[in-house]
Parts: sequence; C-alpha cells; structure tokens
Amino acid sequence: MDPDRRRRVESWLRYSEDLGLGPYYRNRASSPCAPPVITAPAQNPEIAAPKRAPAPAPPALRLTPSISTSPAMKPAAPAPSLFEIVDRVQNDSLDRIREDLGDCTRCRLHKGRTKIVFGVGNPQAELMFVGEGPGHDEDVQGEPFVGRAGKLLTQMIEAMGLRREDVYIANVVKCRPPDNRLPEKDEIAVCSPFLMRQIDVIRPKVICCLGSCAAQTLLATAQGISRFRGEWFDFRGAKLIPTYHPAYLLRNPAAKSDVWKDLQKVMAHLGLQPKRR
Repeated sequence: MDPDRRRRVESWLRYSEDLGLGPYYRNRASSPCAPPVITAPAQNPEIAAPKRAPAPAPPALRLTPSISTSPAMKPAAPAPSLFEIVDRVQNDSLDRIREDLGDCTRCRLHKGRTKIVFGVGNPQAELMFVGEGPGHDEDVQGEPFVGRAGKLLTQMIEAMGLRREDVYIANVVKCRPPDNRLPEKDEIAVCSPFLMRQIDVIRPKVICCLGSCAAQTLLATAQGISRFRGEWFDFRGAKLIPTYHPAYLLRNPAAKSDVWKDLQKVMAHLGLQPKRR
C-alpha cells in the first residue's frame, strides 16, 4: 500500500473509532465458518522455503468525466469506493455532524484557529459550493466565504438567479491553515470525512468545486484544475463540476468568463434563469 493511501486508511479508522464504530476485523479461528487450521509438517531448516511472487501493483486511478464527448463510447458507472461506503452514517444530520466534530483537535490546524467554520446555507440545497479552507475573515466570523472572495462568490450566486441562503457553502477543512496556505494531505484526510457526511445529508443535485484543492480532494486526483475545469463528473449521487476559486478570479479577472460558462452549465442543469439586470 502506498504511503498516501495508508495515511487515508489510518485516518478513516481513527475517525470511525471516534464515532464508536468498529472493530473492522473478525477472529476467524472462532468462527463456525472458518476453514480448518492445517499444521504443516516440520521441515528441514536447511531447505529454504519457496519464495512467493510479488503481488501485481494496483491499476492507476484515471479521472473520467461522467459525460463522454464521444457518442460512440460511454464510460461505465464507477462502483462506490471503500471510503465512500465506510463514511456513510445511518440517520445522519447536520446537527449530528457538528456534534461529532465538537471542539476538534484531530489535526494541527486547531492550534491556530479562532473559530471552526462548519458550513452555512440551505440544508436541502440543490446546489452546493465547496472551497478549500477558511481565510482570515472566515476564521474570525465562523462562516465560509465572507471575505473579498466570499463577496465575489455571493455576486456569482446572485447572477445565477439565486440567493446565498438558497445554496450550501462548505470547505474541505474547517479550520484556517496558517498564512492561508493550502491544507496538507494529512489535514485533508482527517477533516474531509465531515464534508462527505455533509454532502450525504444535503444530497445536492450539483456540487461546484471552487479551486484545485476542493476538486482534487473530491475527485481523488493530482491533476491541475485546468485539465478538467468545466467538465461534469458523477459524485455521491450528484453531478460535480470544478471551476476556478473566487480568490483566483480576484488575481486574474480575465478568467471570470470561463467561470461564468461553468455556472451557466450548472444553471442549465438546475433549470435556473440568470438574474435580469
């Protein structure tokens, strides 16, 4: 198992223990269906045991859009991953997720935070926006996307004919990374299960990933967002579309037209009409 996947598995197991789930093993020797134990005869220590051939490496993960551009070929629907199955909580709710999160100290980010930024909006929203993590203003107010980038996101939402309270807004991590750096892999592995539970409870029709960190986390890829921005993907019963982060648009205003094209795709999928000026 590669180190990154091993860290994810360990983080999931620790997270499940916090919920009181598990254990995830069975004593096969005590099971009535267990196969009989066969004791091998004593061997001559001078005769070396045969060596086993190494197991073949797992196939590399491919990022496949949910809508094929070729009419002749359609990608097969992917089966749920191990992580998607394990983190589903029966009878879950946003209140229960917030209670389970508690005064979280699961990763190093808690040391510098002011407030946990859980998420805000309509708990039955058809559209959900996911960013990377809180900034300074979000850390102070405890609400996602309230700074300069947040004001731009609000304008984007209103241009779609919606209000901020009509959608749900959350982040991959719920505590501000120091100096607004990107979240580290281990921080994402510990915190992202709460985001997955939020998605499962809200059950949006469309998830719009804002920026590389959110898109790479949800799609489990290391590819840059420019490789798949504006493409549709299937994710946990919803349609997912990545686009640029509002903070990126503040630095690169020319990219606003690309984001508007992506938002128009979302509007068409949800049957929304743009706001009249």
